[in-house]
Amino acid sequence: MITTTEHPYIIRNERILSGEPIIKGTRTPVRGIVEKWRLGYTPEDMVRALPYLTLAQVFDALSYYSDHQEEINDYIERNYVSDEMIQNSAEEARARKKTAA
Repeated sequence: MITTTEHPYIIRNERILSGEPIIKGTRTPVRGIVEKWRLGYTPEDMVRALPYLTLAQVFDALSYYSDHQEEINDYIERNYVSDEMIQNSAEEARARKKTAA
């Protein structure tokens, strides 16, 4: 089921990311835009990196975040992957590759 929000480019779709707010017509979560913004990306940088998005969509995602910071911060926290977890995963992949060879 698709649910609209008070932001024209932001929807929720229970079939995509369990209903997490996403940019309409994509699978891009608002948290993804916020995380890039926190890393120093400008909205223009994001459109260049994600050419299927428009500047209006990026700004609307940031506006949604401004209105729903606690909710989006919770999604960011739940989806956080530590550097240690990434390192362990990379080491496991290398080990599997060696045993397969």
